[in-house]
Amino acid sequence: MNEKTERLCIPPEYSVLEAIKVLDETHERIVLIVQDGILQGVLTDSDVRKWILKSGDMAEKVTAVMTKKPICILEGEDSHAMTLMERHGIDAIPVTDKGGRLLDLLFRYETPEKKKRGGAPLTSPVVIMAGGRGTRLLPYTQVLPKPLLPIGNATILERVIASFREAGCASFYVSVHYKKNLIKAYFQDMHPDYELKYVEEEDFLGTAGSLYLVKDKIREPFFVSNCDILLDVDYRKVMRFHREQENVITLITSLKNYTIPYGVVNIGQEGLVESLSEKPEMSFLVNTGVYVLNPCVLDLIPPEKFMHITELIRLCLERGEKVGFYPITESAWEDMGEPESMTNMMKNHMEAREEKEADRKERSNV
Repeated sequence: MNEKTERLCIPPEYSVLEAIKVLDETHERIVLIVQDGILQGVLTDSDVRKWILKSGDMAEKVTAVMTKKPICILEGEDSHAMTLMERHGIDAIPVTDKGGRLLDLLFRYETPEKKKRGGAPLTSPVVIMAGGRGTRLLPYTQVLPKPLLPIGNATILERVIASFREAGCASFYVSVHYKKNLIKAYFQDMHPDYELKYVEEEDFLGTAGSLYLVKDKIREPFFVSNCDILLDVDYRKVMRFHREQENVITLITSLKNYTIPYGVVNIGQEGLVESLSEKPEMSFLVNTGVYVLNPCVLDLIPPEKFMHITELIRLCLERGEKVGFYPITESAWEDMGEPESMTNMMKNHMEAREEKEADRKERSNV
């Protein structure tokens, strides 16, 4: 078994939360539950998502959530791996011997065929909020608007668009205000192979307020994204989930884990100490800033008035409308809203680029 596969192995005693941490640390979509070398099951990001949607306990053992009879191949049958992954819609497949001992884990993106996500291409429009001043990223945004800040060899706005293009989206509305002429000039020189329209705000209207300007242009469920958010998610699955759940709004959320760096005192009755918790961990579902909206909710937005999307969500909840969430793991969300997070995003994409280059050189030497 190679080192990469070993890093993805966890014992059956692990909790769901501990398994999620391994998913985040390894940046893969799967962990392997192994005992005495024998594969007991697998846990994918999809399994985690279903567990969160069921409001499952994060302290539960991973064996309660894992897939106990995963699709596997036997040693020496590697040539069938891609066919099986395509047939079952999975991105990784364990290799075992006849006794169930884990030998390896093969990934779709490591096969000669290009990795691709299944499903028909999306035709859903995408609205990207790119009009803010980016005050948290000063002094960078005194020179360039946030959407044009470079992440590796592309701007953050290009990367956001590319993440939706991977799912097939080809119609984009970009809400602009601050330094809008720089943004428009940049993309005009690019001659993109997708439809790009600008929604120009005379005054800054907020995330929901600017959506009023596309009210008469969008007739189907559509995505809304901030311009500084990158998600590693299959938007086809997100849209399918939104439609199946019959939501009017679906928030894409990330599971965030926090460790309180102190011993916490738990108080009982009559002012007595009941117990102590040393550096307890807490988990929260955090709004990533990417949504799916039905066009009907645009009727709730007042014309040319400032409005946050959180206010629009509150209005929908007050009206008894169905608002849902689609959970992803922490490592699947990158946010460059602040200098430190922007630096981390740049570092991650540089490392990913170096990994791809090293892998390309290794393959060329084979």
